[in-house]
Amino acid sequence: MKAWRFYAFGDMRLDDIPEPVCRAGHVVVKPLCVQPSVTEAQLAFGIPTLAYDRVKQRLEAEAPLQLFGHEFCAQIVEVGAGVTGFHVGDRVAARAKLPCGNCSLCRNERSTLCRRGPVIGFDQPGCFSELALLPEISLVKVDDRISNSVAACLQSLSDSVAAVETAQIQIADSVAIFGQGSMGLECLQIARISGAGQIITVDVRDEACAVSRELGADHALNAKTCDVVATIRELTGGNGADVVFECAGGSPKQGLAGHQTLYNALNSVRSGGKIIGVSWFGGPVELPIDLFRERSLRYLFPDISTREHLQYTVQAVASGRVRLEPTIRHSLNGIESVPQAFEITANKGKYQAINPAQVVF
Repeated sequence: MKAWRFYAFGDMRLDDIPEPVCRAGHVVVKPLCVQPSVTEAQLAFGIPTLAYDRVKQRLEAEAPLQLFGHEFCAQIVEVGAGVTGFHVGDRVAARAKLPCGNCSLCRNERSTLCRRGPVIGFDQPGCFSELALLPEISLVKVDDRISNSVAACLQSLSDSVAAVETAQIQIADSVAIFGQGSMGLECLQIARISGAGQIITVDVRDEACAVSRELGADHALNAKTCDVVATIRELTGGNGADVVFECAGGSPKQGLAGHQTLYNALNSVRSGGKIIGVSWFGGPVELPIDLFRERSLRYLFPDISTREHLQYTVQAVASGRVRLEPTIRHSLNGIESVPQAFEITANKGKYQAINPAQVVF
């Protein structure tokens, strides 16, 4: 079969390799639609972010490697021994982080909290190939009301569900969200159906602000045309938002906001409020800890997303409570288009992308 393999950062090649052999507890799938996550797109070009050191070490020791491809919709073509919940022909999406099966959490029926197991696309091959081998424990069925394109976004949405759950939003809480890329727009919609009151979003692109309004933001602020901190405080009676999601930070080389949106979040949240850190910065960030202490602020990070979170995304999208179609702007055809999808996703501002670029196989 054909599969994309990395020989080094910035060096990916379409190779002919053996087809995967199905084994017990696993299924073989045919990818239907795959998208690189923003993190994967940065790593592909060697930009430091989540898992950079791990990927670098693997490339140096094991290249060529099948890497990335954990955000997908695929169809099962073969079922291994012991698999009971899935059948040939089922469409599936997957949870990327897998339990190890050996630690005390896994042995005590708390495997959803395990962080020692492999990650699809990082420690084992993902779906940038004509066929892929996946463990049954990672999978959920895709509802017939969900398109292949939207189903490829479900894994990302499950992380946003975990982020909003971590925030423990109370009924009528005011919410501000910095960044209206895919995860910012997902947090917006999950917060809205989780009881949030006024929702204020921030981006620097008119097209992202327009989609934000379409998907339920009460106010979508363009940071290039207003003082967002002052505006958020004005809209919240001078107090600041109860909960602020920071979804815009990261490498300026890829059009992200660096650290500034984190400082803006700090100044936009009310005293005693919560900042949810969704972004990956790729390095240390200096924080005014005494100000956090003085204002009794909580800087929280999303819990690990589980298979249950992913199953919830299927229900939320199939029912129409969450809409992902308006965020999908770039759909490419054929496995040969994968490098172009990485280029667009790594430079979303340049290409006016919101969701990562998708590849239809």
